[in-house]
This record gives sequence, C-alpha cells and structure tokens, in this order.
Amino acid sequence: MKKILLLTLFMLLTLTGCGEYKLEDAVKEFSKDVENSKSYKLNGTMEISSGEEIFTYNIDTYFLKDDYYKVILVNQTNNHEQVILKNKDGLYVITHKSTQL
Repeated sequence: MKKILLLTLFMLLTLTGCGEYKLEDAVKEFSKDVENSKSYKLNGTMEISSGEEIFTYNIDTYFLKDDYYKVILVNQTNNHEQVILKNKDGLYVITHKSTQL
C-alpha cells in the first residue's frame, strides 16, 4: 500500500511539472511585470554603423514610475560618456568633458 501511495505521489508531482511554457506566455508575463513595476534597470550594448565605422556603446538605463529615466551611454573605444536624463524639470542631454590629454 505504501509503495502504491508513493508511486502515485511521485507520478502526480512529475506530471504537474511537465507543462508547456510558450514564448507568448513568457512575453505576456514579462510585459505585465514591467507595467506593474515602480522602477527597473537595464544594461546592454549598442552598435551604431555609420558608413564604414562601427561605434559600440555600453548602456545603463534606469526607469522610475511616472516616466522619469536616466540613460548612460559610454563609448567603448574612447570612454566618452553621455547622459540622457528626464525628470520633473525637463529632458536633458549631458556630455561630460574629457579630462584626457
């Protein structure tokens, strides 16, 4: 009797864990989480192709509810940094002056 009960319990746990998780379900769940969040941070890399040159940037993005955000772009080649900032006072693009000689 114990063996049958354990076997049944094992099969029940195995079968309930084998559901199909579709890409559409993952996208819906992620979209819902983003819409309900108060803030989030994203990191990434961006490549810009301009003619024959390719510029690569590291990007950090911070978002706060009510459409406040900060985007930091750093050029991987020369470490040139730009910041895009939107807050209650307006939208700003800040370019840091390089201290390299």
